[in-house]
Amino acid sequence: MTENYAVVVIGGGAAGLSAGLVLGRARHRTLVIDAGEPRNAPAAHMQGYLSRDGMPPAEFLAAGREEIARYGVELVQDRVVAVDKGEDFTVVSAGGRSVRARRLVVATGLKDELPAVPGVAERFGRDVLHCPFCHGWEVRDQPFGVLATSPASVHQALMVSQWSKDVRFFLHTVAEEELSDEDLRRLAAAGVDVVPGEVAELVTEDDRLTGVRLADGTTHPRSVLFTAPRAVPRTGLLERLGAELHETPFGAYPVVDATGLTTVPGVWAAGNAIGFSEQVVHAASGGYRAASAIVGDLLMADLDAAVRRQSPA
Repeated sequence: MTENYAVVVIGGGAAGLSAGLVLGRARHRTLVIDAGEPRNAPAAHMQGYLSRDGMPPAEFLAAGREEIARYGVELVQDRVVAVDKGEDFTVVSAGGRSVRARRLVVATGLKDELPAVPGVAERFGRDVLHCPFCHGWEVRDQPFGVLATSPASVHQALMVSQWSKDVRFFLHTVAEEELSDEDLRRLAAAGVDVVPGEVAELVTEDDRLTGVRLADGTTHPRSVLFTAPRAVPRTGLLERLGAELHETPFGAYPVVDATGLTTVPGVWAAGNAIGFSEQVVHAASGGYRAASAIVGDLLMADLDAAVRRQSPA
């Protein structure tokens, strides 16, 4: 028989677990389905989360799973492959499980696609980084490189100059002519050296990044490289439900209100499912907001139904 839940949360990262915690404490039968693909898995630690600064991401998720279990929230390691909307939602997983839910939270996150430069993927999350707020303090004052993925990478090169005054901006496949005069003036003012030419590979020694080698054979000593991955939002389930999306420079994300409610009644989204720049602390907050809105929504739906039953025919 198909099991019934008040809420199914799709995705068990910070946003999904936070939603599960709030829903469990509100006494709603809740199921979290997690495919086990957290965006920050390559990182050894997470930063900027008050009271959890420096905590390994895997340890953070393990603590979250323990917390939701105290309130009877179920968590299964599986992948949702289909969601159908009728009077309620029917959620089907790759493992063959089919459940019904009155409300959904979609916290499926996104996938980072890295530049196809030898060494980048292998060192991502170690000395190849994307976010100075996440890792800047730990690598401060070291020789930085910034690998351009588009002209917009100028912003990243300028930002990381807050953490090091030795920054080289490798244009890679971006032509210098693609940078505006204002870009060049700001880079100069920040002391960022612009290096034209395609990057061929990263150089390592004793399992450490030591340099960036260009296609012409020139090697620039660097111990840290920042780059901006291409964000691929995991919006497939939302699209199949008919959620409206809006285009951003970092991909198409669902249109949501202040609580995370999408344009599909009964479906909320949170975390990197709604935007590229959601950090762990933002994702946890988004899951909390979505869950608290759902608690109120379900309560009012049940009260209205009770009023209708009591009304004279």
